[in-house]
Amino acid sequence: MSEQNITNSGDCSIIRPCPVDAVTLTPLSDEVARPNLVPANLNPILKVPVVLAETTLQIVVEANIPLNPPASEIKRVFKDVFITQCKLVPVRFGAESCEGNVRTVTRAKLFVEGFIRKDIEYATTNCNGFIRDRIATVPFSGFAELTPGEFFVFPTIGGSSESRSRFINPKNSDIPRLDKYFFENNVFYNEQPYCELVSADFFELDFSPCPTGVGESFDTLREKIVVDLTLKVLQLRQVRVNALGLGEHHSKD
Repeated sequence: MSEQNITNSGDCSIIRPCPVDAVTLTPLSDEVARPNLVPANLNPILKVPVVLAETTLQIVVEANIPLNPPASEIKRVFKDVFITQCKLVPVRFGAESCEGNVRTVTRAKLFVEGFIRKDIEYATTNCNGFIRDRIATVPFSGFAELTPGEFFVFPTIGGSSESRSRFINPKNSDIPRLDKYFFENNVFYNEQPYCELVSADFFELDFSPCPTGVGESFDTLREKIVVDLTLKVLQLRQVRVNALGLGEHHSKD
């Protein structure tokens, strides 16, 4: 017998099947807290993610997905995109943006790798069949070129240097010393640009490789899928904020 709860209401008994434990919560008081802000007479420097570019990549994939047990009909397919790697590789540089051999990147290759997660619901037979669930991950990889017109803000990258100074042999000025060197190294640690998912539009055709008749089943689902994947490319940068101008509103007479 299933669990139930009987409540008397006047002359009638109300049956609540499948009761669960519940607690009525007590409301708590709240008040506005005063934040600890940077003084208004300072112009702080913030380190924040800056959007370098926003691009839509078209991914075209074909795959065969085995079905066990075989299917007679596909009911629903849910899809999501997962990015496992997104790297920006500079290929062209502009002028130095500040001291210390820090240059702007004017052209780059964007390498993207990930997979499409598909959740397939299908019927096993035509008459009184069961609904089965099949999860498949379809990998993809590729690259795109980001040109100067596609950047909102150019990425920056600082170069490292290594130098070696030689010495003359004090006993014979015609030959150098091979046992004495002066080394100098300069290393710049850059903020790696990274990606952020924005949206994905899926267009796909799913079918059995071999046409099946009425009452027959198929054990392989072939898919041809096109994904328009929109990504943001960001980099942590330092930005000076005018604290005096924040929140001000200027109106015209």
